[in-house]
Amino acid sequence: METVAVLGASPKRERYSHQAIMLLQKHGHRVIPVNPGHDMIDGIAVARSLSMISEAVDTVTVYVAPAHLDSQLGALKTLQPRRVIFNPGAEHPEAMRALAAQGIAVEAACTLVMLRTGQYDQD
Repeated sequence: METVAVLGASPKRERYSHQAIMLLQKHGHRVIPVNPGHDMIDGIAVARSLSMISEAVDTVTVYVAPAHLDSQLGALKTLQPRRVIFNPGAEHPEAMRALAAQGIAVEAACTLVMLRTGQYDQD
């Protein structure tokens, strides 16, 4: 089981970040939603920022625009996940380069597609 932080998690069911939370759980992953505006999403405690996460995280899947990621980039580097997935619309070339330089795997991909097609799991 992998621990996945969903940056930009939303309680709105039509949002891709919410769908990712549900599908990640369905695939057996532990999910930590991250959003400063919510305390709970579907019964899951929400971290207000990446810096509030004190446990090891395997993957961070990003659903925020680049301008919103900038304030979280330092915390993302400190968190040291094995992988960061930049979902469509969240691509941030500077952040991707900075994370890759720290040895963190980065992907510009859709978490939902990866899960549905068997491309999500790392070896």
